[in-house]
Amino acid sequence: QVQLVESGGGLVQAGGSLRLSCAASGRTISNYAMAWFRQAPGKEREFVAAVSWSGGSTYYADSVKGRFTISRDNAKNTVYLQMNSLKPEDTAEYYCAAEGPYYSGTYYYTSDFGSWGQGTQVTVSS
Repeated sequence: QVQLVESGGGLVQAGGSLRLSCAASGRTISNYAMAWFRQAPGKEREFVAAVSWSGGSTYYADSVKGRFTISRDNAKNTVYLQMNSLKPEDTAEYYCAAEGPYYSGTYYYTSDFGSWGQGTQVTVSS
């Protein structure tokens, strides 16, 4: 199983930007599908973005489309989430997830992914 560690969270004003990182260890993630989910207090964990194992396809929740970008650097065994034009409703704990190798199922459910990080807090002030 792959181990995941998120970083890059913090406090930012509305309209600002943050870049989250997810560093993997234990095995290469070059053939793993990767995703970001988030969970706000009192709410269920929800899908944010995903990238296919090949890197050829990306997927986004409607609420973040056009503002967030997921990317991967296989040489660094790391996945990123660039978050721009942040809104107070983006405030949540953000989690990195992995599934593979050569995963080709859906990306939108927590049950799609078997490896999870511990999360990093993002707080957007108005």
